[in-house]
Amino acid sequence: MKAFVESIRHGFAGLPRFAGRDSAGRFWPYAGAVIALFFIAAAATMIPIMSGTFSRMQSFAAEHPDQATVTRGPGSYSIEIHGNHPELMPDMTPFFTVMQVGCAVAVLLLAAAVTRRLHDRGRRGWWGLAPVPFLIIGLTLFPRLFQSTLSGQTTPGTLAMFGVMMANNLLYLASLALLVVLLTGAGQPGENRFGPPPR
Repeated sequence: MKAFVESIRHGFAGLPRFAGRDSAGRFWPYAGAVIALFFIAAAATMIPIMSGTFSRMQSFAAEHPDQATVTRGPGSYSIEIHGNHPELMPDMTPFFTVMQVGCAVAVLLLAAAVTRRLHDRGRRGWWGLAPVPFLIIGLTLFPRLFQSTLSGQTTPGTLAMFGVMMANNLLYLASLALLVVLLTGAGQPGENRFGPPPR
């Protein structure tokens, strides 16, 4: 446990340090902590949004029983709203904002650590940027696609945007998988062009 905490401390202390090398044992606890914090922030944003949506649906079902079907069972409760009622849909703007800001913060927090880990593998830190353009495109297009779909106004442009999103997501996953493979391999023994092996 002490080594785990020390690795996280080392990661935060090394935020501005892009030189040198880090072992996998130093990198992964820190990367895991940053990713966990990102998901906690996303969940903390999503829970009130969904809770508010469910509350609005309950009120609507009580006020318009002819337009809603409420099903109760042991340990279950569901509401089905009939017809198109966009006013009941969640406002996802706060969630998308947290996702965009959270991803930017996560990239900044991981940049130096990823660079040092890649150096340990004998690679330049620029390899760490491979998924970033696809991440930016996805975080820019997805809110637009979501709002367009939510409004029920599916146009040829919406379908084209969906195709672009699918292609972008595949490229993002492929570049992320490549980066993970590069980060997980064994470090080079002895000194390399980026310095001596990590302690």
